[in-house]
Amino acid sequence: MGKKIGYTGFIVLLMLALAACSSTDKGGGASPDVPASKNEAKDKGDKVKLTFWSVDRTDADYTREQIAKFEADNPGIEIDYVVKTEEYNQAIDLAFASAQSPDLFRVKENTIQTFYKKGYLEPLDDYVSSEFKSRFTPLKDLNLFDGKMYSFPNYGYTMRLVYNVDLFEKAGINKPPSTLQEMVETAKKLTAVGKADGTYGFALNFKNPASAFDRSARAIAELNGYGGYGFDFKTGRFDVSGFKPIVEAFHQMYNDGSTLPGMESLDIDPLRAQFAEGKIGMYISFSSEPSVYKNQFPAKINWAAAQVPTFDGTVRGASGFLGGQWLSISKESKHKEEAAKFLNFMYGDQILLDYHEKGFAFSMVSSVLSKAKQADIPGIEGFAPTKYDGAWPVQPTVAVQGEKYQDAFFKYMIQGGDLDKIIADLNKRYNEALDKAIASGELDVKPDPSFDPKNLQEMYVK
Repeated sequence: MGKKIGYTGFIVLLMLALAACSSTDKGGGASPDVPASKNEAKDKGDKVKLTFWSVDRTDADYTREQIAKFEADNPGIEIDYVVKTEEYNQAIDLAFASAQSPDLFRVKENTIQTFYKKGYLEPLDDYVSSEFKSRFTPLKDLNLFDGKMYSFPNYGYTMRLVYNVDLFEKAGINKPPSTLQEMVETAKKLTAVGKADGTYGFALNFKNPASAFDRSARAIAELNGYGGYGFDFKTGRFDVSGFKPIVEAFHQMYNDGSTLPGMESLDIDPLRAQFAEGKIGMYISFSSEPSVYKNQFPAKINWAAAQVPTFDGTVRGASGFLGGQWLSISKESKHKEEAAKFLNFMYGDQILLDYHEKGFAFSMVSSVLSKAKQADIPGIEGFAPTKYDGAWPVQPTVAVQGEKYQDAFFKYMIQGGDLDKIIADLNKRYNEALDKAIASGELDVKPDPSFDPKNLQEMYVK
């Protein structure tokens, strides 16, 4: 009896946590975050009520408009649209644990593998036509698992060097740097002309080293042909030595006094606010920046974006085009046919075209990208996909013991030390964690001797 009561209490607490962990955004007003029991789904005159969860805020108004159109054309289906802005992954876990999962939900490149392994996702092959499937590129471990599709792409994000055009002109620099050495020299020149006004050549959001390196060093490494998270797909082993010249360049800019003072405690939004005020010469980030400087932090400067620098000006790989998935259907949904009808609607040509042309992000669907017009947002042209943007394979995730590579490189950047020794230690610890995961059956990793990062080029733009 005691065990039974304990289990019941656990479920009650779990449901309370689920209700409290996020916010709801539906239509013009709030509704309960946890949907009604599936036994009550057919309410309001036998309507099927589908729940749709997303983590995306930028497209919320547009999505509500499309839901209204779908409901008008399908009066027997109602969509409960929920935008969760905090702890989305935890909310999904809690929803499945309490048998209250949404019928459809947003998946991303850093969550779809985990959701698939946990059994949250319904394979979509039987719910879409062959013509539908032919429009999309299957991407192993990004939307394709064991030969079945669990989501389809819509849009993705490119990464670029963002720079202050006004400051470049003041320093007499007529183009953004194309090599790491040029980036170091440019940062020094920008600082020389701007320091008196509190302006410095370079910055990153190093309050979170992982975020800072993943939005900067990763893109540079990938363009040079190295895995952006330190994994070598040819050998099937971790090797972070490809980051060495990048970290050395960051270290040199820091030592030169070319970086914004205090960036060690800077988060991304405060960094953007400083850039919008003209206090930063360069930084590296995602293609979400144009909308930030149009809406969130209106830029008081002229700015532009360019391809991140390479080691020596030669491109040997492709900068990661992040995306490849969008919507999925819950394995636990009791209304999969209706959910599939809504999913097919959302993946319609016009909606996918609107996502690109309205500037939510760049389409990852070739047929859409080939006919889409550029969004009318200042600066977005610099982020437009080129032949050097491509989707990398997904690297294995391991539970490494001790310091992670981003933290170790950040420490070197501000303190110096023996970088070769640091890299050797990181490779040893990451591969020990990899071997342990393989031995336990948690991972199945094999080398791919034929892997060539140049083949990732021209995936979306010919």
